[in-house]
Amino acid sequence: MTASSTRRSTATHNRLAAVGAIAVAGALLLTGCGDQTKDKDSGGASTNSAPLADKLPQAVRDKGVIKVGSDIAYAPVEFKDSSGKTAGIDPDLAAAMGKQLGVKFEFQNATFDTLIGGLASKRYDIAMSAMTDTKDRQEGVDSDTGKKVGAGVDFVDYFTAGVSLYTNKGDDQGIKTWDDLCGKTMAVQRNTFSHDLAKDQAAKCKKDGKGTLKIEDFATNPEAETRMRSKGANVVSADFPIAAYSVKNAGGGKYFEIVGDQVEAGPYGIAVAKDNTQLRDALQAAVQAVIDSGEYKKIVEKWGVADGAITEAKINGGS
Repeated sequence: MTASSTRRSTATHNRLAAVGAIAVAGALLLTGCGDQTKDKDSGGASTNSAPLADKLPQAVRDKGVIKVGSDIAYAPVEFKDSSGKTAGIDPDLAAAMGKQLGVKFEFQNATFDTLIGGLASKRYDIAMSAMTDTKDRQEGVDSDTGKKVGAGVDFVDYFTAGVSLYTNKGDDQGIKTWDDLCGKTMAVQRNTFSHDLAKDQAAKCKKDGKGTLKIEDFATNPEAETRMRSKGANVVSADFPIAAYSVKNAGGGKYFEIVGDQVEAGPYGIAVAKDNTQLRDALQAAVQAVIDSGEYKKIVEKWGVADGAITEAKINGGS
């Protein structure tokens, strides 16, 4: 996801994949999150046979678990499937990384805007939740005020995504670009890059005298969608994979439609505390090994998002 000082992207980008390809692995459960509960459905392997186990900090090897903070309501990146199991791109990639590192990745549910704070308090070892790698996040800067608010985090980049607008189906209201949002109401997940873009656009609308863009922010993206479904908002913005998945699955494909082109493409990153460089470097090696083995390609193709694939796991590649 993208969140204040978060972004999910930058530079106009074509759509990641056809909307119809996004829903490959079951129906989306449009449920909220933030209960801080653990999910035991995690992948891993014995350190005895894991090729990259020796790269991990000894404390992590001893525990055999990496605790992952994640907003598990953002299909197809992470969500609860019909059986209640955590599913999606991130859990699948984490499971593949676990085989390389010889540990399990244990996903713990939280609201997106608490994840970086959870790293600082050591509630989680990492945050993996469609979080866009940005300079502001790397430096711990509040994107609204430009002020330093934390130590910042390092990122291991693993995917590329942009931002999309979507409306109730059959009710696009002439929205084709962000400039068409002036005079409208947008529902958006709080502290995401979409939220940042919305605030930037609201300021532009005001400056240009084209009407007010009203922004309603919510703890989760499904809540924003519910607000639009009830006619309380005209449009929702989210990362393209999420928007496309909702368009394909919500109401059997009858609820929403994407309007306009995807914008602001940039890297998703696994967030790690600045002082945890050994874990960061081990994660980078694991992501690269999964890419090089071909397992990464299978994962992104499974979820219909192959156009967002990367070939190199960079550290702090966001701008």
